[in-house]
Amino acid sequence: MKKIVITGATGSIGRRLVQELTAGGDNVTIFTRDTKKVRDKITNEVNVVKWDYEKPEEWKDYLNGIGAVVHLAGANLGGKRWSDSYKKLAYDSRIISTRNLVEAIKSLEKKPEVFVCANAVGIYGNRYDEILDEVSILGNDFLADLCKDWESEAEKVEEYGVRRVSIRTGLVLDNNDGLLKKLLPTFKLFLGGYLGNGRQWFPWIHIEDVVEIYMHAIDNANINGAINAASPEIVTNKVFSKTLGKVVNRPALLPVPKIALRIISGELGNYVTDSQRINVDKILNSGYKFKFKNLEKALRDILK
Repeated sequence: MKKIVITGATGSIGRRLVQELTAGGDNVTIFTRDTKKVRDKITNEVNVVKWDYEKPEEWKDYLNGIGAVVHLAGANLGGKRWSDSYKKLAYDSRIISTRNLVEAIKSLEKKPEVFVCANAVGIYGNRYDEILDEVSILGNDFLADLCKDWESEAEKVEEYGVRRVSIRTGLVLDNNDGLLKKLLPTFKLFLGGYLGNGRQWFPWIHIEDVVEIYMHAIDNANINGAINAASPEIVTNKVFSKTLGKVVNRPALLPVPKIALRIISGELGNYVTDSQRINVDKILNSGYKFKFKNLEKALRDILK
């Protein structure tokens, strides 16, 4: 049994991770701004701590003697159009919260064994056909800079003898949230199609594999630093769209121009057609075995 603190537990990854950890007998404490939301969404036996990430003096003692801290919290990047104020919230909710968690860990008498922090493949920027592993040069747009700063803050925990894992996650496939929730209505109305020219690489991953990779990172002391989390079968957006159309028995013939994505989503639309051809040899070499390598199998499992 491990004692584990999780932030961002009401998100799609967090909810499933809590289920897996409690089912395995681990003692889970959830740090949250909204304790009622946690109680409504999570029925598992957990401890709940009111968490204002800007006031570490109120919660840092709960970290003493914890085996692992899993930091998933951050304003939803796809939740709203990117106004300047929302971009600041997206940045601060990740950077300041991570910085304060690490500072709190620094002061502990008994520090956690591992700090596992979320991140995203957006850290690489738009890279076309370049194959990207964890030591590739990083991007320099807003999203890449956010991810770089996020990872840099997490990395500081290593100075205090704590193992750190930053999980650079691809596009998560889940039937209740995220990408598929946005795409399915248009496909069901026979309006589905590929984005932009469709040639961009599309680093998808099944929600079950994301959760299992977090579990793997917590339990395996030989995993350190950044980890790419995407299926070994990377496809282009055009292939992804055609496969999704096949699974839901709808054609995927209509391209969505990049300018339309910009009109619909604002600045976020610029990133929807970014290309990241992700290499996942590091997680494979650590002994992780993907449940879902094949896109069609993954989509049929999710949409069954």
